[in-house]
Amino acid sequence: MTVYTFRVNKITVGVLGASGYAGREICDLVVRHPDMELAFASANSRAGESIRVAGRSISLVATEDAKLDSAGLIFSALPHGASGAWVKAAASSGARVVDLSADLRPGNGSSSYNGTIVPYGLTELMRSALPGAAVVSNPGCYPTAILIALAPLLAHSLIVKGATINVSAASGVTGAGFTPKPELMFAEVAEDFRAYAVGNEHRHLNEMRAIVSDLGGDNDILFTPHLLPVARGILATITVPVTESLTQPLSLWRDMYRNEPFIEVSDTMPSLRDVVHRNVVRVSVASAANVRQPTLVIVAAIDNLMKGAAGQAVQNANVMLGLPEIAGLPA
Repeated sequence: MTVYTFRVNKITVGVLGASGYAGREICDLVVRHPDMELAFASANSRAGESIRVAGRSISLVATEDAKLDSAGLIFSALPHGASGAWVKAAASSGARVVDLSADLRPGNGSSSYNGTIVPYGLTELMRSALPGAAVVSNPGCYPTAILIALAPLLAHSLIVKGATINVSAASGVTGAGFTPKPELMFAEVAEDFRAYAVGNEHRHLNEMRAIVSDLGGDNDILFTPHLLPVARGILATITVPVTESLTQPLSLWRDMYRNEPFIEVSDTMPSLRDVVHRNVVRVSVASAANVRQPTLVIVAAIDNLMKGAAGQAVQNANVMLGLPEIAGLPA
């Protein structure tokens, strides 16, 4: 195992599940972070191997061998279903924990630790619940883009009660994880574009429904994800029936997110090139013409590995620990 030296006043950090795309991205951000130092990085299937992050070679240890008590902050990028137990073990060791799995997210069963509800780390909407938290549940990638896009309408009760919110969203192949799958091979993905989880059964739906309800909405979500032939990025197109015609709809988003360093409200529709390798949500809005029901079309773009995973996890950790929220994050 590589031995790391820690500079005075730096927070020691452990990463569980460091061999996956999100885990490696977290390691890269931690190594570059001005207030953090990597203590260990674990990956069972690749224990003993090394990965390159931020120009450095990092040795991976088995998760069972990770010295949880050597870190003041632990990120868990372990698979859904496996992460929850390790999050509890890490928190019991005295570390603050950010969980990137679905295990503690709203709508996915238990969302508590030691009898306390685990805050949902959609930072811009839930910031007040994060400082001092022992554990924070990091949102999924699709929900991050979609909920940030919907929040201003929910805050003003402008979505028609009982109406269906339609979401068509496309993600790069890193969103499917690091495990090799034939359908994700280059020859299968290149020059193609396809829908998946058709039938409104994607695992992120429970999370989105729960948060929409928490934000005051009474709506179904019809969500159809697609696979893009690119490595990273999400583009979501969201069609929302609203209670009245809005002459300047974008002003709602500008007002709500005016002081947010990682949300960009744009006059022009966003693209993946605007957001890849950046910890931002870029969003724009248009009123739909030629329909009887007043309707808005919202387009939101994120990097699924940054704002949709590792970047938001570090952003949440910064708030939890009282560090500058933007520290170590590419905007």
